[in-house]
Amino acid sequence: MREPQVPDAGRRRLLAYAVSSPVLTVAAGVGTLSAATPAQAIALPMVPPDTVDFYDIGDSLVQTALPTMPLVRLQIGTDGRATLYLPRLEVGQGIATLGGMLVAEELDLPLEMVDVPHEDARPELVFNQISGGSAAARCLHAGLPLIAAAARLRLLAAAAKRFGVATAQLRTEAGVVYTGDGRAATYGELSAQASLLPMPTQITLKSPQDYRIIGRPAVRLDARDIVTGRKRFGMDVEVPGAKPTMLRMPSQIRGTVVRVNNMSVVRAMPGVIDVVVIPAGGSIVPRPPGVAVMAETFGQAWDALNALDITWGNGPLAGQSDASIMATLKKANPPLAVPPLGALTVEGEFEWRAATHCPLEVETAIADVRPDRCEIWAAMQTPIIALQSVAADLGLRQDQVVAHVLPSGGSFGRRLFWDPVQVAVQVSRLTGHPCKLMYHRTDDVRQTRLRPPQVHKVRATVLLGNVISYEQNVAAVRLDARHGYGEWTTAVAGSLPPVVQQTVGNLGYEEFFFKTMVASPYNFGATNKLLTPVPLAMNTVSFRSVHIQPARCSEEIIVDEIARRLGKDPLAFRLQHLRLPRAQAVLQRVADGIGWGRSMPAGTALGIAVHQESRAFTACAVELDARTPGQAKVVRAVIAIDVGKPINPSGIQAQCEGGLADAISLVLKAGLTIRDGLPLESAYTSYPVARMNDFPKRVEVIVMPDAGEDIGGMGEVGFSAASGAIANVWARATGKKPRKFPLNTPPAYTPVPPGQLPVPAHRA
Repeated sequence: MREPQVPDAGRRRLLAYAVSSPVLTVAAGVGTLSAATPAQAIALPMVPPDTVDFYDIGDSLVQTALPTMPLVRLQIGTDGRATLYLPRLEVGQGIATLGGMLVAEELDLPLEMVDVPHEDARPELVFNQISGGSAAARCLHAGLPLIAAAARLRLLAAAAKRFGVATAQLRTEAGVVYTGDGRAATYGELSAQASLLPMPTQITLKSPQDYRIIGRPAVRLDARDIVTGRKRFGMDVEVPGAKPTMLRMPSQIRGTVVRVNNMSVVRAMPGVIDVVVIPAGGSIVPRPPGVAVMAETFGQAWDALNALDITWGNGPLAGQSDASIMATLKKANPPLAVPPLGALTVEGEFEWRAATHCPLEVETAIADVRPDRCEIWAAMQTPIIALQSVAADLGLRQDQVVAHVLPSGGSFGRRLFWDPVQVAVQVSRLTGHPCKLMYHRTDDVRQTRLRPPQVHKVRATVLLGNVISYEQNVAAVRLDARHGYGEWTTAVAGSLPPVVQQTVGNLGYEEFFFKTMVASPYNFGATNKLLTPVPLAMNTVSFRSVHIQPARCSEEIIVDEIARRLGKDPLAFRLQHLRLPRAQAVLQRVADGIGWGRSMPAGTALGIAVHQESRAFTACAVELDARTPGQAKVVRAVIAIDVGKPINPSGIQAQCEGGLADAISLVLKAGLTIRDGLPLESAYTSYPVARMNDFPKRVEVIVMPDAGEDIGGMGEVGFSAASGAIANVWARATGKKPRKFPLNTPPAYTPVPPGQLPVPAHRA
């Protein structure tokens, strides 16, 4: 084949040439790339520009939260302590401490004098009580400093009245207001009078150069309670009269209960109070199906569940397996564009199995339903819509339902839906008793909401040494986003009509989330990422970086493979093509930290990746030992993170370490195996998320200093760069292309039979 002649390989002409080239599929490797001169190897600007550079999901969450931010409660007690009622769910990510720091800074109050309990569901907060999108820090930072500064001004005004001086003659320090002549009053002494004063009209925030708390490492406010066992999570809460209840769920996802064949026998078992078939129905989203047993103890409830003889009916995934689901996704994925004549293509198809959040705390909820009221206790990321949907189900007014938000032992997206609340409410309604529901780990893994399985088809096209286009088509089981922005209007918009599994509203939400979250840091010319949701009836939800981590990990793998085909160092290639200096800076820091370029023993290697998301930039370099076949292990990691304005460097470090652990899990170890409509995995023994011995002993987290940029997100940000680095180092160490995840050999185990629960260990 004759090589096409290009007289000028400048950016615009080269891109125009690529678009107008003859339509012809050419095998990868055709062309004379090695002959390209350094002048020709120019990073082409991204076309069209990345929408996430201008607007992302966090922006939408900040904008919708701001109107009701003045309604967030901050109180100064007569003891001088400040109480911030947190309108977001603390699930271990440290936002309670972050919120306390923002308040303490502007109040001139020691952090240890700030209490941060969860706020109950308050419908008047509207969009301001949803936890998700890595936006908690951005939302709280947009409003809390103003609220705290306003409170401080009112305290100053109260002191001015007390002492008969101008507020300009006063200063505050450590919760005390001082006059110039040495008189003083504590915040506690001034709080009652300050509460009667009007809100100030002009509020000036501290200059960052005056910060004493923000930007300095802080120990979590609840750290001591966690390590001493005093911290009360959802399953620890005791409500008088609430009876232990457990649930047994069908043999397939969304299966049905045909009949319970021995109801009277089980009801007569020791301690059993009642046996309830969960009725169909549910506002916004359907209730989880199953049979619940209420008993005097959880042990008695578990025994009774195992004694039940239940005839299960098929669910919508009957007969479906990993192979059939992946085949459906591949068929649904549109074809990639035909590359231009003479181009080299680097491409791959990546399979990501379904994943479960598998937090330490299983799904729990307490409900007390009476004829004229209902009270709920649960860990909820969307407490307002949970309250509103329960009120609709029970035929109550919203003001007749109280929903208490409890700390959660893990979540990262899973508790955006209120499934256990739905079950507990129905059990309490049908039995007449307050219900304390706790799922068994088996059904918690199999039947709760999953990250949807996905297939990513990727192609980069290279011409004359330049990446001229990048395409990524993603087919995924549709993401359930019917929680909307956490309140009734947007949830209803995503759920109508209720008989349609993939509504127009839900599709719109999913596409919006994809377009405002999945970004690329590279100048790769004509760039396109396309999501095709496939409406298989699976319980899905936004798992941490639900679309982002698979998309960006797949992209980082292709970036390494492009560099390899061009004979370039992966670090140098990335630095050449990264669009933004902040991305280049974090990448260079981890490369320097890991000692990039040093020689490694056979079976070991170094890997690197970079990521941008939620106005933050991060990079990761890892060292991996793959000398034991099928059991590759990360032995060292260096992570750099730039969140614009770091509030609590200690919290950021912890989040990065958690992201690394999640990356080790989903890239190397953990994925669900679906057979006949049900995951086989049912416990940590069969779903091997990273444990302490999987985590590298040497981990360095570099928090980039505040350079005056806007604050970025963190919760999901630390996941993708670590994933890409691990996949790339696995490829370098093993000589294989990573295409199906997880990469390590899964453990052998005997599955718990579908529709059953295991026998307690002490009875086995």
